[in-house]
Amino acid sequence: MTGWDAVPVLDDDGHPLGVVSEGDLLPKSADQGDYFRSLPTPEDWERMKSEGARAEELMSAPAVCARPEWTVAEAARLMEAQNVERLLVVDENDLLVGVVSRRDLLQIFLRDDDTIRHEITGEIRARTLRQEPSPVTVAVRDGRVEVHGTVHSRSLVPVIERLCRTVDGVVSVSEHLGYAVDDTESGP
Repeated sequence: MTGWDAVPVLDDDGHPLGVVSEGDLLPKSADQGDYFRSLPTPEDWERMKSEGARAEELMSAPAVCARPEWTVAEAARLMEAQNVERLLVVDENDLLVGVVSRRDLLQIFLRDDDTIRHEITGEIRARTLRQEPSPVTVAVRDGRVEVHGTVHSRSLVPVIERLCRTVDGVVSVSEHLGYAVDDTESGP
């Protein structure tokens, strides 16, 4: 992110009270008809200060907070449920340790294809096939994964497909895998 579009508001002990965002400032920074302005200019800030505008009067409250150990999915669900664009991240003492935005969460899913391919290839080799080099090849284009090759057992095919789908940044998986042994058939 190139700049901040929101600032957390804290009490004297460092606990989050709310957030002052660009959206909170727009009505205060100019005529009500100009909704497309960016953050206030230094002159606007000085005018607001002279008018007595205070963070507590401008902020969205209460603060919507997350914990550092939360998953991306947990944070995204809270953002959606609360209709907010950012979460304040607080520690076990409810002290601010950071801010996570929708853009931050999206970055996880905007990984480059080589990184995705490398992770999948490593996982397949290390956890599933335990073979080096792997008879399975992985191609990734725009997050779309194609897996080709032959595995020892038929039961590995869905395992590899599921493994690929769990990698952050994967949009879809197309498997073209053969197998040497059908270990899924039940005997008489």
